[in-house]
Amino acid sequence: MNLLRKSLAILFSISLHAVCLASGPLDVVLVGGTVFDGSGAEGVIADVGLSGDRITAIGDLSSRAAELRLDVTGLAVTPGFVDIHSHAVRDSVDSSGIFRWPDAENYIRQGVTSVIGGPDGSSWHPVSELFTMLEAAPPSVNFGTFVGHNTVRALAMGRADRAPSAAELQQMQDLVELDMKEGAFGLSSGLKYIPGAYANSGEVVALARVAGQYGGIYITHMREEGVGLIDSVNETILIGQEGGLPAQITHHKAMGARMWGKSGETLALVDAANARGLDISIDQYPYAASSTGIDVLFPAWSLAGNEATRMARLQDPDTRAQIKAGIIDNIINDRGGNDPSRVAIASCGWDPSLNGLNLAEILLRQGRDVDIENAAELVMEIEQNGGCSAVYHAMAEEDVVRIMKHPRTMVASDGGIHMPAEDRPHPRNYGSFARVLG
Repeated sequence: MNLLRKSLAILFSISLHAVCLASGPLDVVLVGGTVFDGSGAEGVIADVGLSGDRITAIGDLSSRAAELRLDVTGLAVTPGFVDIHSHAVRDSVDSSGIFRWPDAENYIRQGVTSVIGGPDGSSWHPVSELFTMLEAAPPSVNFGTFVGHNTVRALAMGRADRAPSAAELQQMQDLVELDMKEGAFGLSSGLKYIPGAYANSGEVVALARVAGQYGGIYITHMREEGVGLIDSVNETILIGQEGGLPAQITHHKAMGARMWGKSGETLALVDAANARGLDISIDQYPYAASSTGIDVLFPAWSLAGNEATRMARLQDPDTRAQIKAGIIDNIINDRGGNDPSRVAIASCGWDPSLNGLNLAEILLRQGRDVDIENAAELVMEIEQNGGCSAVYHAMAEEDVVRIMKHPRTMVASDGGIHMPAEDRPHPRNYGSFARVLG
């Protein structure tokens, strides 16, 4: 895999002080770029020499023979960026971009050379199986993964809406330990998603302690990013403290108009926790819109059980009315941004003609009034037909900027590996790192 064809983001394993590690001809010399070593130090104008897939010389290489010399004057030569939150791997080979498009051009062209999968509580299990497949067909990016709380919970107890038995909790701990021993970076949770939403903090702490014993971190899609945001930040800090490991709020945001501006409070909580000696960090994609399945608008209780059970709830008039009330609340106060036009379909396998349309546009196309009640009905109809992924325009730019400026914030895409013109994916898949740097 020739990354140089696609990026000048070079992963340094040596210091700028090591001017020359080998004599003789070089394969490639990057001439005159501003070289950053990843330490936070100011950039230095220097040449960088490559031999095979290694950096072998840094400095004035004007006298060194090379097969190819590229003038990169005015450009930055940096360590490859790490995307700490990637959906490059999903739950099957066919749904995983890293297997479908191993060149990963949407990452490489942003300067990303390493991606960490298994976020939001969902991961491939066992990770050893995944690593074996990737070693057999190496992608253009380095890959690591977390072990997902939702994944191990589903293996131990399905989608049950209850606390685990002692035996089930032990099984989850054993699964976390297995994946940590096989190379996972830590534990991820998706407490907004099923079945993680049914877990209490104590369950997550018990698993986080296992990950911490192996040097792992805890990274979380918090229980709530809207009305329950403050409580969810406090829960994350508590899990890090009681679990005895670093904790990271992933894709941190303030969702829904009622919470706009609240990032000042959440960041103050992070600062206070770090001042107490904890290790709490943040990642963020630099956009005021999120993206996930349309079922995120459903109340969590309505998603318990298998598909037949969930669909049966929608057939019962009384239960359907309760579900609709929950969806209306989420449209008004959470990801819906209090406006059906703020929810746009990104990918809909059963009806691709919906891709790119927002709920208001779909209602108009169907000859229905555009209001939140009809939007809630439409959401239920979409889910009954197989569901879709959607983009939710429900954040304030001021919160995005405030979070981005915080010293404990790192850039992450929350994206996957995509090909242009496939569906209508969130722009974070292509532009997260470029938007921050640009």
